[in-house]
Amino acid sequence: MTTIRTRFAPSPTGFLHIGGARTALFNWALTRRLGGEFVLRIEDTDLERSTRESEEAVLDGLRWLGIDWDEGPHRQTERAGRHAEVVEGFLESGAAYRCLCTKDELEERREAELAAGGKGIYDGHCRELELGPDCGTHVVRLRVDRDASLQWDDLVFGPSGQDASEIGDGIIRRSDGSPLYHLAVVVDDLDMGITHVVRGADHHSNTPFQLALYRALRATPPIFAHVPLIVAESGRKLSKRKDPVSIQQFKADGYLPEAMLNWLVRLGWSHGDQEIFSAAEIVEHFDLEHVGRSGAQADLAKLDFLCQHYLKERSSDSLFEAASPFLDTVAGRPVERDASIDLVLDLLRERSTQLVEMAQKARFVLIDEIEIEAGAAKKHLRPVALAPLEALVESLVASGEWTRESLERAFEETCKAHGDLKLGKLAQPVRVAVTGTGASPGIYETLEVVGRDRTLDRLHKALALIRARAAEA
Repeated sequence: MTTIRTRFAPSPTGFLHIGGARTALFNWALTRRLGGEFVLRIEDTDLERSTRESEEAVLDGLRWLGIDWDEGPHRQTERAGRHAEVVEGFLESGAAYRCLCTKDELEERREAELAAGGKGIYDGHCRELELGPDCGTHVVRLRVDRDASLQWDDLVFGPSGQDASEIGDGIIRRSDGSPLYHLAVVVDDLDMGITHVVRGADHHSNTPFQLALYRALRATPPIFAHVPLIVAESGRKLSKRKDPVSIQQFKADGYLPEAMLNWLVRLGWSHGDQEIFSAAEIVEHFDLEHVGRSGAQADLAKLDFLCQHYLKERSSDSLFEAASPFLDTVAGRPVERDASIDLVLDLLRERSTQLVEMAQKARFVLIDEIEIEAGAAKKHLRPVALAPLEALVESLVASGEWTRESLERAFEETCKAHGDLKLGKLAQPVRVAVTGTGASPGIYETLEVVGRDRTLDRLHKALALIRARAAEA
């Protein structure tokens, strides 16, 4: 039985796109389930845009997601000699020929053919001229057998392809001597023994010409599977300017890698009604039979749901490790782990959808001098709250304890002493005074994690603010 070999072949011209990450994930999951080998190949033939920095960004993104590879990374530029060898072999055998047609000439003839009701493909002007290497500036074209059928059974889209007469003699080597993508990818897939090519549906239309190259090489093509493109929630194409599409950006925004992996695998693939998948479950269940053909909508609300799920699942050690850099950013200093940090992170698990949000909501614990939101102060730090707050502070100062139980008792006694004041009428001013906002975990847990000294200091400042406003009124 032949060992399955798949590959992920990104171009290092920027960040790791979520579409590329999902393609890598699909290849990885399929290969791991079937006990095969996953190859990483860097297609860096675009010399003007390809950089090692971008290549490293791709590798870092894959590592962050937990997608490993068995071989590589191979770089396409390192195989230039092999690509040139194949092109020269085609020229010698007559499977390819040199073409002198300029871009202007090609465009003029294409427009004329389209106007006459033709297909606008290359007309074969230089096909029979038998031009030699000294013919001047030229490209090399594949001599496509016009009677051939370039069809295949796609594992996602089913019967696909077209007749060779519909595609024309495509270019395989540029005038500067560099190979075209189609030539390089076919040669590399053959040489690396790739058995299954799983890639985005945007490559579906490229496959017929690549099949023509396999025919010219007298080689058996791999099995193809083209997966649907990822689209925005509206159904439109994702925009790099308008939509979050970079794995690095999702990482910087504080999404957990296990949530990202779970979200990506569900973009275009399903396994019954199951929504939550560990990496092990992805490997166990993934197949191409349940990959759809229509565009997969990038529903960010689902990603938030998944990330919150995994925030709840993480151990205290793992959660602090993941949150640490985000806590440091909010605090403006390295945050050392202690009981109060563990407690506030635990309290915020169900109130946060990613780590940036969690760190921002923990701000009232991370810094000493908080800034009270103007709207919250106007709504809750009013003269009507002055007397209950003063009484609560007196009770808290007099208490020798600082536990949830003692705090609850102080609030209850204060509310009762002020005409059975509803708890919210006291808790909200306290919450605003202590956290700077109108939203936080439960009031007793909040005060417990802030601590006695900082709580009292902030309450005294809030009282001074209310008195000053009362005096101005």
